[in-house]
Amino acid sequence: MPRVIECASAGEASLQESIDALAGAGFDPGDEDSLALGASILRRLANNRRFLGDLMIDCLRERHRHHEPASAYGPQAIVLGPLRNGSFLRANIWPSERDGCFRASGAHSFVYGMPHDHNFSFLTVGYFGPGYESDYYEYDYAATAGYVGETPGLRFVERSALGEGRMLLYRAHRDIHSQLPAASMSVSLNILHIDPGQGWFDQYGFDLESGAITGLLNPTSTEVFLRCAVGLGDAAAVDLAEDFGRHHPSDRMRLASYEARASLGGDEDGLWREAERSGSLMVAEEATARRRALERN
Repeated sequence: MPRVIECASAGEASLQESIDALAGAGFDPGDEDSLALGASILRRLANNRRFLGDLMIDCLRERHRHHEPASAYGPQAIVLGPLRNGSFLRANIWPSERDGCFRASGAHSFVYGMPHDHNFSFLTVGYFGPGYESDYYEYDYAATAGYVGETPGLRFVERSALGEGRMLLYRAHRDIHSQLPAASMSVSLNILHIDPGQGWFDQYGFDLESGAITGLLNPTSTEVFLRCAVGLGDAAAVDLAEDFGRHHPSDRMRLASYEARASLGGDEDGLWREAERSGSLMVAEEATARRRALERN
């Protein structure tokens, strides 16, 4: 499960002080000194019991006229400051089943009941309310190929809630959680660590009953561009897709190249047989599933 971070109360800080402190220090969850400093910054902000309510009231009063679009205010996630030095602050709102937004939008709109891991590490603390509950699991990302239906050996750890003051470090590619609605409206504060290359590392959804991967949760714009380029029928794009299918270092891009070429029609069975011999276990397993689907149809 996520690592519990013990960080004693150390006074409080304003939002701007916290943004500046984080920008100056950065946040590297793999470095114990940086983790300790980040925890102190987050704890001091969480000790400020007025800043988030004051911020929301100010936004409502001013109708967001004095806030830049980059501040990314949304129905659940509120980005509290810009990405600086590889990290930023965020608040998340977690409604209960009794709240109108939950009844109107459903559980999946708030990622409840959707088991998943993360391809980035982040530090979180319960700020308000009893907090969402989670069923926590762990798995071995390095030993996982990543194809739909694969069972990477999920290990159940516990069910617990992110109550007020509890601080956790969610570790990229290790911690899986299935979130359950909070008993009443709750808020968490996060420090997120962003690495420019993390988009190439997969984030998965899981089925807890079977322990299987249900899909990829972070498709990239590069995959979309490739599919569009091939779909437009340009010969150079098809040549590039063929090259990507054989040599690209990302299994996801190799699979996307075959999917793009399959969208053109032709000998799909032959194409997926080629993909089965690509040298990538993930691509081969996905190709076999597509070829069997063709046979059934």
